[in-house]
Amino acid sequence: MNTPFITRKPNRMKCVAEAARRTPIAGDADVVVCGGGPAGIAAALAAARNGAKTCLIEVHGCLGGVWTAGLLTWLFEMEQPGITREITRELDRRGARRGGSRDRYAYDVEAMKLLLEDLCRAAKIDVHLHTRLAAAAKDQRRVRAAITESKSGREAWSARCFIDATGDGDLAALSGCGFSIGRPGSGECQPMTYMALMSVRNVNAVSPCISFWGGADGRSFRSHLAASKKFTAELQRAGITPSYAVPTLFQVQGNLLALMINHEYGVSAIDARKITAATLRGRAEVNRVVNALRAVGGRWKDLHLVATCEQIGVREGRRIHGHDTVTQDDLIAGSRHADAVCRVAFAIDIHCTNPAQGKGQETPAVRTKPYDVPVRALIARDVDNLLLAGRCISGDFIAHSSYRVTGVAVATGQAAGVTAALSARHDKLPKDILWPHIKDALRKTIWTKL
Repeated sequence: MNTPFITRKPNRMKCVAEAARRTPIAGDADVVVCGGGPAGIAAALAAARNGAKTCLIEVHGCLGGVWTAGLLTWLFEMEQPGITREITRELDRRGARRGGSRDRYAYDVEAMKLLLEDLCRAAKIDVHLHTRLAAAAKDQRRVRAAITESKSGREAWSARCFIDATGDGDLAALSGCGFSIGRPGSGECQPMTYMALMSVRNVNAVSPCISFWGGADGRSFRSHLAASKKFTAELQRAGITPSYAVPTLFQVQGNLLALMINHEYGVSAIDARKITAATLRGRAEVNRVVNALRAVGGRWKDLHLVATCEQIGVREGRRIHGHDTVTQDDLIAGSRHADAVCRVAFAIDIHCTNPAQGKGQETPAVRTKPYDVPVRALIARDVDNLLLAGRCISGDFIAHSSYRVTGVAVATGQAAGVTAALSARHDKLPKDILWPHIKDALRKTIWTKL
């Protein structure tokens, strides 16, 4: 019997030597998408709607990533053409959206879970939940299989083209792609945020503390800051100083509110121990806040913590090197590209990386204009059959703080899905697919109805 044995590396770290094994191929597809968050959902839908046999792999027990497991509850840049607008229409039909702007709004998390499952089922996507990406099998410059671990054991999923929609660029890193992370020089990353849902006895009584109350336009930043200041005063009355300087309440439905009050500094998105510690701190802070407010009584009487997020909100992980890079200069110039997959209007949004210098958002040093994201920023530079979607696309620290929002993630996902489907169908590398063909397929995908 082959048994592992313990040895030491030169750095004195103990290691276990495992016996070599053959990993079964559990499925073969045209396109495998790793990550079922906003970008991954859009990528899988776009690929499947363009005729590709599509497999979607997700670590959590639901689709949606930060939208659902992360309890984000507030969306930006949702007027991107295509799947973002489709999701908005369907949330409206299901009575699951709040807010006066179709570009920025709150939504019902449970309704979102079911909607995303319905979309994938209608597109005949092969969905695998509770399945974690563990490795990548390569043949020279191509990924041959994504290798996962789950209750079914270690399995391989082969495809002609792969899409990394993990947020942190996990598949790309496992495949040997180069990447950048954090602020140049220091490597500091934006803080993570632990989200929660809570219910109040009388939502009207706490409405002055709720951002964008009564369907106010989600672009009204001044009204948001005014509500945050009133909420901060209530927290101070309860003896609480939150780790985030702009504590925020959103109305989800009725008396159900989303609570954004937490910042976790100095945490790397690729360090499981630090993420664990941040999650424990975040959950503890949320409970302290709710308990303290309830103790104040009055409008906060009968305040109840309904749910805490399964996945802490990560703003920043790996930025994978692509065939083009979105930069701060693109935002300043309002760059236009012939192969643009979307146009981004969201401003620079850097949450302070060092709490000693502030616990809110940094004031941008430059003015920006709406800018394009080219398809070349979605194509991995170092692996030939790998596309990128979501916040792990190729960009610099400043630009990333703008395009990382989830509406843009959906837009990059649908473009990556279309490109992957064409790559598989024509047996060409993504970089060799002509832009007019991508544009034509993308246009057809954009107008696909439920």
